[in-house]
Amino acid sequence: MAKLTLGGNPINTSGELPKTGTKLTDIKLVKNDLSTTSFNDFLGRRLVLNIFPSIDTGTCATSVRKFNESASKLENTTVLCISKDLPFAQKRFCGAEGLENVVNLSDFKDGSFGKINGLEIVDGPLAGLHSRVVIVADENGTIIHTEQVAEIADEPNYEAALAVL
Repeated sequence: MAKLTLGGNPINTSGELPKTGTKLTDIKLVKNDLSTTSFNDFLGRRLVLNIFPSIDTGTCATSVRKFNESASKLENTTVLCISKDLPFAQKRFCGAEGLENVVNLSDFKDGSFGKINGLEIVDGPLAGLHSRVVIVADENGTIIHTEQVAEIADEPNYEAALAVL
């Protein structure tokens, strides 16, 4: 269980992030068109998983914008923005912002992605949502970087995530 803060107040997650050197668990997530996809659909590409509580908060929106900008400069790399937001909200946000270099995926159906990866918030006002996490995987789905952001309102370390690519 990771111990985090939200506005300085302690909150906890359901477990620990997967370890570097392990494979991404292949979980089905929902795309903007309501079809499903899984990480195996992206094998052969490097992945940046930008995981956050909700697209409708300032820090989450900023991380999507910054990773969208970075993604356009990365070869053989896909940025997946994952939250429990409904696919309609994710699509609306990216459409309004003109963000075309990221793929939004939703874990709204059963939250299995957050539970399996130990990043679901279990208490406090955001209980049930995902904590702010970045996971980077290589072309084979092997995790090469993780970051659990200690204060939910803080941005992730973009440079550290991109440096491993």
